[in-house]
Amino acid sequence: MAYTTKNYRTKKALKEAVSNGERVTVFQPNSDLFGMNAPDVLLNGIVTLEGPHYPEPHRWYAKAELKEGVVIKVS
Repeated sequence: MAYTTKNYRTKKALKEAVSNGERVTVFQPNSDLFGMNAPDVLLNGIVTLEGPHYPEPHRWYAKAELKEGVVIKVS
């Protein structure tokens, strides 16, 4: 699971940001913990997002489509 770079409090806020044309990017926490890089899917493809960020309890989950590392669609 990945996080958005900005810590969106709700899935609705994330969807609004994307629909308003904001440049939303994602990252995989601890991706280099074992010397591995984040998967290529973080550039193009579908990822599962969760929020808000740790240490707060996650209250929302979403699937996002990425193109060149930017979220273009949230469901």
